[in-house]
Amino acid sequence: MALLLKNAHVIDPQVGLNETADILVRDGKIVEIGQNLTMEKGVERDLAGKIVVPGLVDMHVHLREPGYEQKEDIASGTRAAAHGGFTAVCCMPNTKPIIDSAVGVEYVKSRAAAVGKCRVHVAGSCSQGLAGETLSEMGDMVAHGAVAFTDDGRGVQGAGMMRRVMDYAAQFDRVVMSHCQDEDLVGAGQVNEGIASTRLGMLGWPAEGEEIQIARDIAICRLTGCPLHVQHLTTARGLELVRAAKAEGLPVTCEVTPHHLFLTEDAIGDDYNTFLKVNPPLRTAEDAAALIEGVVDGTVDAIVTDHAPHTEYEKNCEFELAPFGMTGLETALALVITNLVAPGKITWERAVELMAVRPRAILRVERVALEPGAVADLTVVDPEAAWTVDADGFLSKATNSGFIGAELTGRATDVYVGGYATLEDGAIVE
Repeated sequence: MALLLKNAHVIDPQVGLNETADILVRDGKIVEIGQNLTMEKGVERDLAGKIVVPGLVDMHVHLREPGYEQKEDIASGTRAAAHGGFTAVCCMPNTKPIIDSAVGVEYVKSRAAAVGKCRVHVAGSCSQGLAGETLSEMGDMVAHGAVAFTDDGRGVQGAGMMRRVMDYAAQFDRVVMSHCQDEDLVGAGQVNEGIASTRLGMLGWPAEGEEIQIARDIAICRLTGCPLHVQHLTTARGLELVRAAKAEGLPVTCEVTPHHLFLTEDAIGDDYNTFLKVNPPLRTAEDAAALIEGVVDGTVDAIVTDHAPHTEYEKNCEFELAPFGMTGLETALALVITNLVAPGKITWERAVELMAVRPRAILRVERVALEPGAVADLTVVDPEAAWTVDADGFLSKATNSGFIGAELTGRATDVYVGGYATLEDGAIVE
């Protein structure tokens, strides 16, 4: 199997590439990058006007399988991922049953191998059943391929339990990804506590409910030496805590989502749109501005989607009763291009770092770069494509996006995983 991508604008900060070149792929690996390349036999694509980058990775995705296949499954979720330009995702363990043993890890890996349209990395839970009481089978999960640990969805509530989790994870050089949510403070909170909760007449979700656990987990990182990754960070003060930890030299990283960057609590109007009900909640404009500054200055390590699909009937109810979460796989890249790259707030190189390079480094998975010998996981982007977000165009089973109707610029046109096309000219390759 040979593939020649001609006349592409190749960008990869890892190897200092930002130029027009050809990419020759054979047997799933990049063979050569240069000018005027040729091959005797294979598939040739002219990508003039397109950008090729190392394959994008979304390190925070809910594929819902096993147990919640009515919302999403591995087949539909990876199709949505490829449609959005991703060559790999990391799925969260809050399925049914919880992925807290090697059996769960192997199930997801086998299903992804059979029906997936991108690579699927598996995060195991920190505790059995996400109950926060007993350690999961962490060593066994690592032996079967778990790349990280998290109790995403509610977080580890006890400091002593979190210390044990991080002590164990450190032995395997695995990152603990922390959902920072102090349930004693958050309680039944629905929206950000303050102006939004008062205006909407909803129970408030204080920023401190996130920040206290960020501070706690940084302290436990210092104690144990275990790498800590703060998930879906939303507040300016939380970002300052991470910035200080990095300055101290601690192995702390963080991620933000497009909806926390580009939407705020003000977006929730009198229609009480449940698509805007997310965990953690949309924060203030000042918080969003601080997060964008963190993206610009390098404090933020990754942009992720926290893709959280739900059925229409689940979201089509009173705000208080609707589940938290919105989809994001098919809009994330375009939102980053439209709101950050196109206005010149960040470079293409920085976008690649946030959506391809740093996620792989944090998860300790194989490096992918535009260089000979590297695996040919590639994302092709049309930076000028103008389109409007329409639920009818989603390949995900779910449509609960907070960006329906948004006019965006830029989107993935082709995705190659191990040299094989899973997306070609915007359509999934069957």
